[in-house]
Amino acid sequence: MKISFNLTDADLKYFRRVMKEVREKSRNKHEDEIVAAVRGLLQQIDGTSVPDFVAERIAKLEQLTDMLEDDEWALSGRDRERVVRSMAYFAEPEDIIPDRVPVLGLLDDAIMVELVVGDLIFEIEAYEDFCRFRETREERFGSDEDHATRGEWVIARRKQLHARIRRRRSRRRQQSRGTGGSRVSLW
Repeated sequence: MKISFNLTDADLKYFRRVMKEVREKSRNKHEDEIVAAVRGLLQQIDGTSVPDFVAERIAKLEQLTDMLEDDEWALSGRDRERVVRSMAYFAEPEDIIPDRVPVLGLLDDAIMVELVVGDLIFEIEAYEDFCRFRETREERFGSDEDHATRGEWVIARRKQLHARIRRRRSRRRQQSRGTGGSRVSLW
């Protein structure tokens, strides 16, 4: 059986408004608390039977938490804050559809993941590029590579990719303004 639905601009605005409200409400929550709650949600879901649509989207949350916990990626400042605050919704057990509601409880989470991924696409792409670069480098030079050399290329690549995130985000903001601001962001 296939069930599909379309979200209108009004629907998207509703979800974005809810996300902003949750993000504002969680302003006083520490990053560790949000990440731990998201990890808890991921563990709760792991091994349970959820629709593929939900599972595919919820898996993106793991990538976001990995991004925050990766010491070599060292996401910081406003970039880190954007990722942490985007995860606040998933740290709330009593969201639009409470997670404890069988099958449907994660549907709103899946929709929110789509919105978050859309807003954090540049951060996600840069992190994926960093991980591929790191893997390629490790395959080429092995795990015995000199720590100083490893540190140098990690820092250089990370700086390039973090700068790329900011350039692309800035370009997207400028394009949104140029088109009348039709893109409604979570920020």
